[in-house]
Amino acid sequence: MTQQSEITSGPGGVCFAGHDAVQLYRAIALRSGIALYSRTGMKPNRAWTPTAMLATAGSITGRTYKRGQFQQAFDDLEAWIVEAKRSIPVRAA
Repeated sequence: MTQQSEITSGPGGVCFAGHDAVQLYRAIALRSGIALYSRTGMKPNRAWTPTAMLATAGSITGRTYKRGQFQQAFDDLEAWIVEAKRSIPVRAA
């Protein structure tokens, strides 16, 4: 992670600024989508097919997931998110 990214929280919302912060937001959204699909079988949107979600999770975590490995992808994303949150500074506006 680079120090050029930051998360700014203020009364108007939260800003994920920089490449690493945007990757963090992407991982959080993907984790939520995988959880939704695992619980209900609903796709978060038309583009996020089960295969696409697992492929995207693999591009973030660096691992390869086979069909049906949603819990493993969720757990790996969770660990990646925790580590990313530690390395990106959070600033209150």
